Amino acid sequence: MEQDFAKLGAASLKTGADWLARADLRPTRQRLRLASLLVGDGQSRHVTAEGLFLAAKDSGEPVSLATVYNTLRAFCDAGLMSEITVDATRSYFDTCVEDHPHFFWEDTQELTDAPSAEVAFASLPEPPEGARIARVDVIIRLKRR
Repeated sequence: MEQDFAKLGAASLKTGADWLARADLRPTRQRLRLASLLVGDGQSRHVTAEGLFLAAKDSGEPVSLATVYNTLRAFCDAGLMSEITVDATRSYFDTCVEDHPHFFWEDTQELTDAPSAEVAFASLPEPPEGARIARVDVIIRLKRR
């Protein structure tokens, strides 16, 4: 999240606007700025609401933490992001919405993508009557040696 809004060029803002348009989300100023910070350079990101709030604040974008949470929730509800809950107190928001596993680095509290091809399930349990499996989240917790 080192990128700041002052450095966001027209291409980054257009990328953010196009991203919002894919989900028919109205491009309010704050949504556009947060979207541009998240996807403006074309890279996937794993962010916390607090981390995005600090990045926006550091760049001079006036936004409250509540607005960041509400915006991230809107992005998730629109299918632009997914929420990855690593424990009861911490969630990350991922701009890559395809199913894929994650590494969670316990020492740095960082979430990164893990190689999908190396994860295999022999089977999954049958869901209870009247339910279906919506998705399977794989979080591999790591400690450095």
